[in-house]
Amino acid sequence: MRLNDKTAVITGGASGLGEATARHFHGLGARVAIFDINRERGEAIATELGEGAMFHSVDVTSAASVEEAVEEVLARFGALHICCNYAGIAPAVKTVGRDGPGDLELFRKVIEINLVGTFNVARVAAYAMSKNDPVDEDGSRGVIINTASVAAYEGQIGQAAYSASKGGVVSLTLTMARDLARNGIRVNAIAPGLIHTPMFDSFSQEVYDSLAKQPLYPVRLGQPEEVARLAQHLVENNYMNGECVRMDAGIRMQPR
Repeated sequence: MRLNDKTAVITGGASGLGEATARHFHGLGARVAIFDINRERGEAIATELGEGAMFHSVDVTSAASVEEAVEEVLARFGALHICCNYAGIAPAVKTVGRDGPGDLELFRKVIEINLVGTFNVARVAAYAMSKNDPVDEDGSRGVIINTASVAAYEGQIGQAAYSASKGGVVSLTLTMARDLARNGIRVNAIAPGLIHTPMFDSFSQEVYDSLAKQPLYPVRLGQPEEVARLAQHLVENNYMNGECVRMDAGIRMQPR
C-alpha cells in the first residue's frame, strides 16, 4: 500500500515516535490524524503541517473517545487506511518495592493504556478500514502498526508492568493479523530498543552516555525518524504481515 493519498491515524502523535511518523507520512503525501492527550502540542503540529493534517484529543482507553475521533477522521478525510499505535507510558513498577508489594493500580494503568488502548484503537480503526474499497491488486484495505518494545523480551528490573503490556502487544499482533486477513488488513508491530525520544533529554549526561554505549552497532541511540522509516516500510510492503520487528541495533537488555 502506497502512503500517498492515504489517511493515517497516529496515536501518541504529539511527541516522540508518533510525531516523527506523522511528519514523515505527511511528507510522503499521506493525510495524518494526530491522536493524543496533549492538545496544545498536537494542535501546534497539525497547524504546522497544514493541509492534510488534523488533531483530536483522544483517551485511548475510552471506547467513546476513540469512536468519536475516528468518526471525525472519516468525516474530514473520507476514509481511514493506516493506524499506528504509539501511545503508551513506562513508569517503574517492581513486584516488591521498598515499602511493600508493587503498586497494583499503577500496574493496571500501564496495561490499560499500553495494551487495552492498543486494542481499542485498532478495533475501531479496523472496522473503518474494512469498509474501504481495495486499493491494490492484493485487495489491501488497511494496515495496522502496533508498538511493542525490546522490554517484551528482556524486561529490566522495574519494568514488570511495561514488559507485560508490551509482551501482550507482541502476542496480540499475529492474532489480530489472522482475524483481519479476510478483510484485507495487515497487522505488524515494531519493537524499538533505545530510541532518543524527549524522555532522554531529562537524563544526566553520564546516564545518557551509558545508555548510548549499549547497542551493538551502531553504538548510539536510535532516532525517531528511523522508526518512522520502518513504519513506512511496513505500510508499503504488502508481504509483511503478522510480524514483530525488533529495531534495536542488536541490543540485548541486561537486568539493570
